[in-house]
Amino acid sequence: MCAALVCFALFSWYPIVRGVLLSFQQVNFVTPAEWVGWQNFQTLFADPLFGIAWRNTLLFTGLALVIGFAVPFAVAIVLNELRHMKAYFRLVVYIPVMLPPVVVAILWKWFYDPGPGLFNSMLRLVGLPPLSWIDSADTSMLSLVLVATWAAMGSATLIYLAALQTIPGELYEAAELDGANLWQRLRYVTIPQTRFVLLIMMLMQIVATMQVFTEPYVMTGGGPEDSTVTVLLLLYRYAFTYNDFGTASALSLLLFIALGAFSALYLRLTRTRG
Repeated sequence: MCAALVCFALFSWYPIVRGVLLSFQQVNFVTPAEWVGWQNFQTLFADPLFGIAWRNTLLFTGLALVIGFAVPFAVAIVLNELRHMKAYFRLVVYIPVMLPPVVVAILWKWFYDPGPGLFNSMLRLVGLPPLSWIDSADTSMLSLVLVATWAAMGSATLIYLAALQTIPGELYEAAELDGANLWQRLRYVTIPQTRFVLLIMMLMQIVATMQVFTEPYVMTGGGPEDSTVTVLLLLYRYAFTYNDFGTASALSLLLFIALGAFSALYLRLTRTRG
């Protein structure tokens, strides 16, 4: 027990405390750290990209909730209804999770290529004009959401599938005897019986998507026109492009506080409604 506490303190608590301290220091790990108080936060608030990064991150999270939250649940429902080749389709759904995130981003970057890319080639085959998937500010964020959804869908689908299989079959039989159609069975049986899992998965997805980094870093670099600059991408720039680890730590602290406050409020509201 004592060894576990030491390891937890060393690899969890210490980095958190150290990060908070760095937020109030001017640090480049070359010269001695200098205490600057709130200067790092003032630098952030004066940066035009600060507001843009938060707006883009919230947009990504919102789109991910609309697409990335609903699609895995729908796929899980379909898999749960299958009578044959269940294991095969579960494997197919889970395969993207096993791929490294950078590999997924590079693969989809080729899919989105405006020239020989897979998607535009398919559009040309059916006589449709090609799209500027990640080269246009209007479609770039949605394109990144599709990548993130595809990459992470497998884990969420299996969790939903496990929750669906715990629902007693008698409930569906009773609903069918009462004349409930597919939508009514979903609304009055499936969703209420999986409510707890849905709420927890929604919280986990919001927290995860607010920390999106790999897709914009690898695929767009924050462009076009800063339309995909996220909070973590801006944090990366401060730390490894501007060599300003103090301001980067200040930004990470703000993100930590925002996610912590949201999680506490979310859990309180869902517990009250439950």
